[in-house]
Amino acid sequence: MKKIMALSIAVAVLIIGGAVFFSGRNDSDSTVFGNGGNVNNVSIVDGKQIIDISAKGGYRPRKTIAKANMPTIIRMNTQGTFDCSAALSIPSLNFRKVLSPTGMTEIEIPPRQAGSELKGICAMGMYSFTVDFSE
Repeated sequence: MKKIMALSIAVAVLIIGGAVFFSGRNDSDSTVFGNGGNVNNVSIVDGKQIIDISAKGGYRPRKTIAKANMPTIIRMNTQGTFDCSAALSIPSLNFRKVLSPTGMTEIEIPPRQAGSELKGICAMGMYSFTVDFSE
């Protein structure tokens, strides 16, 4: 009887774990600057590049391609965010902040060279996003 119960619990954990893992995978999580096929999270306003990233249960989009050699602002948007994605770290900038549960936080990024990458991660290292800078 105990073996059947243990086997049932193991199967349930595998099914639930698989559902959670695969529900978070989405090929549309990448956005390329100027690509009309995707929703574009990069805009240029008054000579500055603005990158919008949502934080809730991870970061969306997970990958952004932006223009190099431009002053850049990353706008972190939260809406009822109470998970670890609210605790943002961008190691290359020595940036660490707990984002407000709802609102927008602007992070100024100095111009980056083509080929460079900027990576943001949550406090637990579970969620991340990257911004690749290109010509």
